[in-house]
Amino acid sequence: MPSILNLKPEDVDTAEKRGKYTVSIIGCGESGIISAVAFAEAGYKVICADADQSVVKQLARGKTPFFNRDIETKLKGYTRTGQLNTTSEIKKSVAQSDIIIIAITAKIDDKKTPDYSEVENSCKQVGTALRRETLVIYSGTASFGFTEGALKEILQNTSGFKAGEDFGLAYIPIHMTDAQTAESISNKELTVAADDKTSLNSAASVLRTVVNKEVHLVLDVKTAELAALFAVAWRDANAALANELAILCERAGVNYFETCKVSASSTKVCTPTVAAEEEMNEVYLLLESAENLNTKLRVTALARQVNESMVKHAVDLVQETLRSCGKALRRSKVAVVGNGGRRVVAEEFVKLLEIKGAKVSIYDPFFAKNDLVEIARVFKRSFNEALEGADCLVISTANEMFKNFNLKKLRTVMKMPAAIVDLTGTVELPKVEKEGFTYRGLGRGVGKK
Repeated sequence: MPSILNLKPEDVDTAEKRGKYTVSIIGCGESGIISAVAFAEAGYKVICADADQSVVKQLARGKTPFFNRDIETKLKGYTRTGQLNTTSEIKKSVAQSDIIIIAITAKIDDKKTPDYSEVENSCKQVGTALRRETLVIYSGTASFGFTEGALKEILQNTSGFKAGEDFGLAYIPIHMTDAQTAESISNKELTVAADDKTSLNSAASVLRTVVNKEVHLVLDVKTAELAALFAVAWRDANAALANELAILCERAGVNYFETCKVSASSTKVCTPTVAAEEEMNEVYLLLESAENLNTKLRVTALARQVNESMVKHAVDLVQETLRSCGKALRRSKVAVVGNGGRRVVAEEFVKLLEIKGAKVSIYDPFFAKNDLVEIARVFKRSFNEALEGADCLVISTANEMFKNFNLKKLRTVMKMPAAIVDLTGTVELPKVEKEGFTYRGLGRGVGKK
C-alpha cells in the first residue's frame, strides 16, 4: 500500500482501495463531523477524536451538536458497521492514522480576543503520536500565518519530524455558514493549500476522492488563510448591511423583503438575521491579523458592531410589540421557539429579556437542556408548555415546524391580546393579524403611519 504522501489517482480510485487508509478527525464540531461523514461515505476508515468525553459519548450514540437528521442517520450507520469510531484518546487515534484532520478553530473569548489554547493543545498531542509519511490537514479558520507558524512549529517540535519531508502539512479551510450547516462537503468547491508540492499533491489527491466539485490548489498557505478570512468578512459585512436596511424599513413602516424585490440591488443583499452575531465571530481572526500587520479594517470592525447589536434590537422589538398590545415587558411571559442552534445568541437574548423583567421559556426540539447549561432553567419539554399563558411568541428559527402555526389554537393557549415577533421573515402577516395577534418582524415595518 503506497504511503499517503506518494499517492497516485489509481491508488484511491475505488472505495475498496480507500478503505485501506484511516482518517482521524481531531475536533468534533460541525465541520469536523461533516468531514468525518464525507470521508466515511468515500470509503475511508474514520476515527472521530475529541478531548471532550461528553461530545464523544454523544457521537457514539449517533447524535451531533447541530441535530441534523440526515447526518445523524449516516453517523449511526457508519458507527454501527464500525467504519466510523469515536474516542477521546487523540494520541491513540493519530498513531493509527494515515491522514489527520485538525478541525478546530480558535475560540473568541468575552474580550473578543482569539484563544488558540485548544488548537495548540490538540496539535501537541497530534505531534507526539505522529508517524512518518502521514498527512496532516488543518481545516479550521486560521489567522494569517497560523498554519505555517504556530501549528507547524508545534507539530515539528513535538514529533521531531520536518513538515514537507517527513510528513505532509496542508490547509483546507472548511467554514459552515448557517445555510450550509450539515451539508456534506462533497457538495462544496474546496481549496487546498500547502507550501510544498508533496503536501499539496497528496492533499489534493485525497480531497478529490471526497468531493464531487472542483478542488482549487494554492501553493501558498498564507494566501489561502486570508482568502478564507475574506469570505467570512464579506458575509459579515453583507449581513450588517441587511440588518441596517431592515431596521430602516421598520422605522419607515415598509417591508424589507418586498423592498428588496423592487430594488435593483436585491440580489446583493442577504436576509437580516440575529444569528449573525455569533455566526461570524471568526471575523475577529481577521481583525487580529490586520492589527498584527499595523492595519485597521474600519468597515469590517463596524460590521461586527452592527451585527452584535442585533440581539439587543430583537429585545427592543419584543418590548415594542408588547407595548402595542397594552402590555409591559416586565412581568410578561415571552416564549421563544427555536434558537437556531446558536448558543451565544440564545443565552444573550434570554439574559437581556430577564434583565428587563420578562419571564422566558424556550422550546426547541433540536436542542437539549444540557447543550445550553446557562439557560437550561427556561427550557420546556413541549411547544404547548412553552406557550402556555405566554404574552409574546418569538420565532427565532426558520424551521418548517415553526412556519405553519395553528393560530386558532395559539389563541386558546396564549394570554390574549398577545404578540408574535418574527425574527426569520417567514410568517404570513395577514393570517396573524386576522386572528387578532399584534405582529412585528425583523425588517417588517407594520403598523406604522
